[in-house]
Amino acid sequence: MSHEPYTLTVVVEPDRGMWHAWCPTLLDYGAATWAATREEALGHIREVVAMVVTRMAEDGVPVPTVPADQEQEQGPAAGERVVVTVGAPISDVPPPA
Repeated sequence: MSHEPYTLTVVVEPDRGMWHAWCPTLLDYGAATWAATREEALGHIREVVAMVVTRMAEDGVPVPTVPADQEQEQGPAAGERVVVTVGAPISDVPPPA
């Protein structure tokens, strides 16, 4: 099985002594997390985004994408925006006809 890459923007920001990270495009699917440090939050959100994208791909649900010029309109405007790329499994075998 190979992997199809998806590039999405995540937001990371300090909040009440912790770090909050979320993916505005996948927020409705639960792509948000908290951690003690910025690096931990980025690591966690990469894992969460990968899990969400993988689950969507396995279920045959299209992964939503947002054009780069519209990303700023998604979710809260505050925070540092970071681009992450994750892979979702795609079948190497064509579906039966």
